Amino acid sequence: MKTYSIALIPGDGIGVAVTDAAWQVLELAARRAKFTLKATTYPWSCNFYRETGAMMPAGGIETLRGHDAILLGAVGWPAEVPDSVSLHGLLLPIRKAFVQYANIRPHRLLPGVEGPLRSGGFDILCIRENTEGEYSGAGGRVHVGTQDEVAVETSIFTRKGVERILRFGFQQARLRRKKLASVTKSNAQKYSMVFWDEITEKLAAEYPDVEVNNYHIDAMAARMVMAPESLDVVVASNLFGDILTDLGAAIQGGLGYAASANINPDHSSPSMFEPVHGSAPDIAHLGIANPIAAIWSAAMMLDHLGEATAAAEIIGAIETATLRGIGTKPGNDKTDEITAAVLTALA
Repeated sequence: MKTYSIALIPGDGIGVAVTDAAWQVLELAARRAKFTLKATTYPWSCNFYRETGAMMPAGGIETLRGHDAILLGAVGWPAEVPDSVSLHGLLLPIRKAFVQYANIRPHRLLPGVEGPLRSGGFDILCIRENTEGEYSGAGGRVHVGTQDEVAVETSIFTRKGVERILRFGFQQARLRRKKLASVTKSNAQKYSMVFWDEITEKLAAEYPDVEVNNYHIDAMAARMVMAPESLDVVVASNLFGDILTDLGAAIQGGLGYAASANINPDHSSPSMFEPVHGSAPDIAHLGIANPIAAIWSAAMMLDHLGEATAAAEIIGAIETATLRGIGTKPGNDKTDEITAAVLTALA
């Protein structure tokens, strides 16, 4: 029987509850498909930071390296730990150390879920560059606290980084409806974004079966609202992809359905799977967090590990639950009730 080693990082706030929900579903899916999941839980979080002065221990990356995949709940408690500390202390180091350069976020309306748009007929796969670009962390501040203070933040775009994320996007488009939208702001950013456009054009010649369209970020934001059904695979830089995928979550009914995968496509190191809704401190104690995004992320993890049938069964169980009206209204159902409905559908 195949065994997969999974690192669980529940994190903060509702991350703990939704990770527990996702793990219950994963265990049932594994039993049905006759493989084994072995979990190791790590308490790395803002609470861990308050106790130790670090978001994870010095050897954290090497500890995670021994696992097949990482399932993360949510990280952040801004009232006590600045988001810049929690992000740069845990998520970004993991993404960069394990070369998880492709951040994948699916956007479509689940059955029974009402979005803010008139039509639900869209199925968008957003692919965000995940290790460089605007979130490279290159920069600094000088003359801090004086009138002469200067803050510099430098975006870094490498040919290797841009080419590999675009190539990944083309490959995903081939598996779907063969349409790719590349998003930049090359009319204003004449170096980095023109560079991105040039590489898009170069790679397009290698994928003649894929229809390619180039959009500026502002035009793409409007298109995702006005004509989301016209989009298939959308590829964007770290910052632009971050913004567009929150918009994607909005049109699919809210962050409670926003799943994501931080992928190392060649499997040379573990990939990480997480809902993107954050830790939601305001509702963390109420037991009403929607676990669907975490469960969907867990299904993406199984698919990445090669357990496509089990992954599809989990997605089917989510759809059965939402079609029955469970988990379709924010705060209407308890976390445990939504989890139970997915488990029942899966069983």
